[in-house]
Amino acid sequence: MSLLNLAAGEAAFNRQIEAGEREGRPDRGSRLTNMLGAVGIDQVLVDEPRIAVGEGVVGQLMHQGATLAGGVRLSIRLQAKPRALHAASRANDQHREMSLRAPSGLNRTMSLVQANRTAAPAELESQLEQYRPELIGYCYRMLGSPFEAEDAVQETLLRAWRGYERFEGRAAVRSWIYRIATNVCLDMVEGRNRRARPMDLGPARPPVETNAHWMPEVAWLEPIPDSLLAEEGDPAELAVTRESIRLAFVAALQHLPPRQRAVLILCEVLRWRAKEVAELLKTSVPSVNSALQRARETLEASGVSSNDPVPPMDDARKQLLARYVQAFERYDLSALTSLIQEDARQSMPPYDLWLRGRDDILAWWFGPGIGCRGSRLLPTKGANGCVAFGQYKPSQSGSGRDPWSLLVIETEGDRIGEFTFFLDTARLFPLFGLPPHVD
Repeated sequence: MSLLNLAAGEAAFNRQIEAGEREGRPDRGSRLTNMLGAVGIDQVLVDEPRIAVGEGVVGQLMHQGATLAGGVRLSIRLQAKPRALHAASRANDQHREMSLRAPSGLNRTMSLVQANRTAAPAELESQLEQYRPELIGYCYRMLGSPFEAEDAVQETLLRAWRGYERFEGRAAVRSWIYRIATNVCLDMVEGRNRRARPMDLGPARPPVETNAHWMPEVAWLEPIPDSLLAEEGDPAELAVTRESIRLAFVAALQHLPPRQRAVLILCEVLRWRAKEVAELLKTSVPSVNSALQRARETLEASGVSSNDPVPPMDDARKQLLARYVQAFERYDLSALTSLIQEDARQSMPPYDLWLRGRDDILAWWFGPGIGCRGSRLLPTKGANGCVAFGQYKPSQSGSGRDPWSLLVIETEGDRIGEFTFFLDTARLFPLFGLPPHVD
């Protein structure tokens, strides 16, 4: 019996998971086996014992409050028993694929293997899995969300696994799997609003509290941990990866029609030839070149490029960021003034307000944002090719500090040029491996 660490993510199911609660029961592993066994699981194989699973609801195979501890993803393939799907409209013997994943990571897996399922060859599984980091980067550029990118990659790998018997080697595995990933992403973006930054919604406004409107209904661009992308390889290729996942560039990509977006990423970022892209998209070379030209014109109008360099993390940049952390935690106006570029920008999604200029930024920090005085910043491994911190501000309970934002900082020269405070900490802190509370 082979072990296959592939599963399709279902967005609705994942939202159930993200709303879950952690438990710390010593019988977690056996409880997981018993609970899933009730809905037709043949075997449970676990590579990480620290599992927390909440109460199960069988009706539509949705498990309310299920969460995985320790950054573990649970990839499962289910064959439902008839009694478990009595309310479903599908056949009783239907297979359902779902992904239970902790928002804190994609790197470790658990698998449930169905005894009556013929597995793909081990060598194909290995081939497919090696593309995961670059596929996550590709899907993130297409979709603007690390959570949706993971769902897309899971679906891509599952489709590839299902279709391997029809893959006759007429194309390279990489081209084949990118064709699948592209189709998955195009399906996901069809008929929905593009992801945006506050800068996309209107001009900068004065640092007045009444100008800040909380807009959770907007599909905001979300940051991606650098750790989810390829961390090893050719230095030049890694530099391109960092440059092409910057927030401004990914936001600009969202302005492109989906097929233009795919063409530009494949040609400009991944350096595919027009003929290869035409074969992938099942179109002509002239059509690819035309789409690429239109996409380049749109990006040029936005003022961003995939080739905009990311400053190297040299000693000078490390010292600049260290001074900023000290100044921010002291809330030292004079020191902060010396570290922030005069024309710097700040945004705080899901607020629509964004600020332009050091004076307005500091007016906000020492005005409506004064509650951040006394904050602590915890470093992460980075986001979107930039430095990122978890910001914890003093708790209203009077005990310690609670999550406030994931702060992504972009430097320009010897100053800080942009601050993005992502306030959806319930989703983002687990993804970045940040604790739920600090002293």
